Amino acid sequence: MKDLTNGPEGRLIWNFTVPMLIGNIFQQSYNVIDSVIVGRAIGKSALAAVGASFPILFMLIALMIGATMGFSILISQYFGARDMARVRRTIDTSYIFLFFASLAATAVGLSASGAILRLLNTPQEIMPQALIFLRIMFAGIIFLFGYNSISAILRGLGDSKTPLYFLIISTVLNVILVVLFVLGFKWGIAGSAWATVLAQSASFIMGMIYLNKTHPVLTFRLRGLQFDREIFRKSMAIGLPTGIQQVLVAGGMMALTRIVNGFGTDAIAAFTAAGRIDTFAVMPAMNLSAAISTFVGQNIGAGRLDRVKHGLKAALLISGAVSLATTLAVIIFGWHLIGMFNSDPAVIAIGARYLLIVGGFYVVFSSMFVITGALRGAGDAVIPMLVTILALWGIRIPVSAWLSSRVGTDGIWWGIPIAWTAGLFLSAAYYRTGRWKRKGVIKPAPPAPAMPESEESEWNTSNF
Repeated sequence: MKDLTNGPEGRLIWNFTVPMLIGNIFQQSYNVIDSVIVGRAIGKSALAAVGASFPILFMLIALMIGATMGFSILISQYFGARDMARVRRTIDTSYIFLFFASLAATAVGLSASGAILRLLNTPQEIMPQALIFLRIMFAGIIFLFGYNSISAILRGLGDSKTPLYFLIISTVLNVILVVLFVLGFKWGIAGSAWATVLAQSASFIMGMIYLNKTHPVLTFRLRGLQFDREIFRKSMAIGLPTGIQQVLVAGGMMALTRIVNGFGTDAIAAFTAAGRIDTFAVMPAMNLSAAISTFVGQNIGAGRLDRVKHGLKAALLISGAVSLATTLAVIIFGWHLIGMFNSDPAVIAIGARYLLIVGGFYVVFSSMFVITGALRGAGDAVIPMLVTILALWGIRIPVSAWLSSRVGTDGIWWGIPIAWTAGLFLSAAYYRTGRWKRKGVIKPAPPAPAMPESEESEWNTSNF
């Protein structure tokens, strides 16, 4: 575990971000390898089927993302205040809630996949493969929920390294299994889905073993689990708006996918391939957002509001520098990057245009995400939700639909950076009002003293 309430803000945030970033690079590397294998070995229809399935998967795990964010921020604030009893109860409450939430997500996913695919206007030629992929993924979604729960707990305690180790092992296993199942056993798109489920199962099991071998506060036990209604209420007050925001983002992706689907298989395959590259590009901003949330949470819990402003400035500088470098890379190498996934010239041309248009605005996206991450860390999740509603549903979808009817797929892509720009403006304007300072679960108090050396050694990340 790591105390983020003392030391250079920029260095702490960067050191906390890097393990998450490396982990996500490994995870997305698998997604890229999987898409390359699917697109090359099975064909562009299979690649399109995976792309058509993704928004549905994201929709049903979106509330889980919000819930884990709420628990993680509570844990970070209680940890910053050195209230270990409430840290324990928050962890217990998260276990109980996410277990039942995963069962509900599985039931909904298995029963409604076909109907949702039809609602999205999924082309009939890719419908059977998309349905197979979705049903297998939903059958194992409890393991995805479990791993993300463990990661959220550890991040709230300032430990971003341990989830990285699990993710690296899981990613390597995933790559091995997808090669074996798709290229070796010829299981087609089902092989890709089963490889993902088994790898997620492995990361969850490793996480549970780790929690039970480290410190009593992290031990998972069926007997004696405590569901704290007040902690759950506070978590939902933070996490539910974030979860609703994620649902709206997923819904926006589905609406955008419906627009793309109207342009045929080539456009869907290009959108899938470009989306894989896009995920890599925005990953640093998303990890910095998670890091600044934990940083702000701990410092508000410790009464160190002065460090929040400095930490946000440092995170914005870091994200801006990384985003500019990423923009240059995707613009220069866009054609070659899309070509890795499929050799069809039409697919490559459409995907490269996506990267050219959207890639020029990564710095806008990163700035927006870092600011909203700081707001969430303070416990102010409602405003980021409202900004998302307006930027996504009030701007991105209408603009993409209107422009696509006039300039084709380029119009879809232009709706994305236009919405990002509006979201950045609104988020920055709200941050400057300072109202987020009054949203903390733990009200700002005089700065907490440094952790005693004996306690520091007990809770230090080096013990994990």
